[in-house]
Amino acid sequence: MFFDTHTHVNFTAFKDDADPVTKRALENQTWMVNVGTQYDTSKESASIALKYPQGVFAAIGLHPIHTYQQMVDEEESHFKSREESFDEIKYAELLNDKVVAIGESGLDYFRLPESNKDSAIEKQQQAFFAQLRFAKKYKRPIIIHCRDAYEDVLKILKSEYSDGPGVIHSFTDNWETAKKFLDIGFYVAFNGILTFDKTGKLAEVIEKMPSDRMLVETDAPYLTPPPFRGKRNEPMYVRYVVDKIAEIKKASSEEIAELTFRNACSLFNIKV
Repeated sequence: MFFDTHTHVNFTAFKDDADPVTKRALENQTWMVNVGTQYDTSKESASIALKYPQGVFAAIGLHPIHTYQQMVDEEESHFKSREESFDEIKYAELLNDKVVAIGESGLDYFRLPESNKDSAIEKQQQAFFAQLRFAKKYKRPIIIHCRDAYEDVLKILKSEYSDGPGVIHSFTDNWETAKKFLDIGFYVAFNGILTFDKTGKLAEVIEKMPSDRMLVETDAPYLTPPPFRGKRNEPMYVRYVVDKIAEIKKASSEEIAELTFRNACSLFNIKV
C-alpha cells in the first residue's frame, strides 16, 4: 500500500478525469489526501472524499498565494489568484469525517510583490495564524506550505502550535531545518523533487530522517517524477518517490511503502 499524503485531484487539471485518476490510484493500492488551497478547492476535496468509502481523504485550507491577488506561473498551471481571507464559519461547514487535516497553510515569500511586500506578508501570516487556531479547535493536524520562509514558519509554529501535530509539505531544505520540524513533533513529506534533486541535499536529509516521521506525496499535478517528467503528475506516481527513498535508505520499496503508509495513517488518525 502507498499513501499520497498531498495531492490535488480537486484542481482543474483533473476536471475531465478526476474519477478515472482516483480509481486508477485505488486499483494500484494508493490512498490519497486531496488538499485544498482556497475555499472552492477545499469544498471540492471534501466532496470527492465522500464519494469513496475508503482510501480518499481531504484537507481544507487557504494557501498563502491566495491571500492576495497575483499572477501565478507554475508547472502545469498559469492563473491569476484571487484574494481570499480565511473564513472560519465557511470552512467549518466543510468538515466531515473524511476531512483529516487543515491546509495547505503557511507562508510563501517566493513571489512577494515589491510594491506592497509588507502587506502581502501580513495577509499571509494572518491566514496562517487563523488556520493554526482552526486546526487546534477542530483537532486536525496542519499541513504546512513553506517557500523561502522556513525561519518565519518555524518561529510561528513554536509560539502558536508547539504541540503539533502536522507535516511540512514538499520539504526542500537541509537536515538542520528538517530536524527543527522533527523537534516540534512534525512529520516531513517528500515528493518528486527528491527524484530529480541534483544537489544531494535532500538525499542527506533522507539518510538521517527517522523512519517513523517520514511521509511521501506527489503534489500532483505538479512535480512529476521520472519517467513521466513533462507530463501531468497523478497520485499513483507516488511509488517513484518511495523507490527513491528506498534506494537512498538501502531498503526495499515494500518496506518504505509500508512505513510511510503507516505514518500517514498515524498522523491523520485513519483507522485501516
